[in-house]
Amino acid sequence: MGVLKTRKNKKYSYSPRYYEGEGSPFKLESKFDQYRKATLENKGLKKKFTTALDDFKYNKDERANKITLIILMVLVFLFLYIIDFDLSIFFG
Repeated sequence: MGVLKTRKNKKYSYSPRYYEGEGSPFKLESKFDQYRKATLENKGLKKKFTTALDDFKYNKDERANKITLIILMVLVFLFLYIIDFDLSIFFG
């Protein structure tokens, strides 16, 4: 009856018929993962965050850094406006 025997999982080995590329066609990864240091081999949130900050700090693309800083400043001022922060203490 199979009371003492446990059933083993069935193995399913599928290989695509017309796939001739390298690696597994079923591996899910972003197109840009190979260009990011923050996603490669980093374990832990703190390590990923520090690596992303280093990428931002030493990035040679000045235009991208300027756009990022402008967006960040707009979001900060928008947040301060929403919470009704008095900006007059900075300007006089």
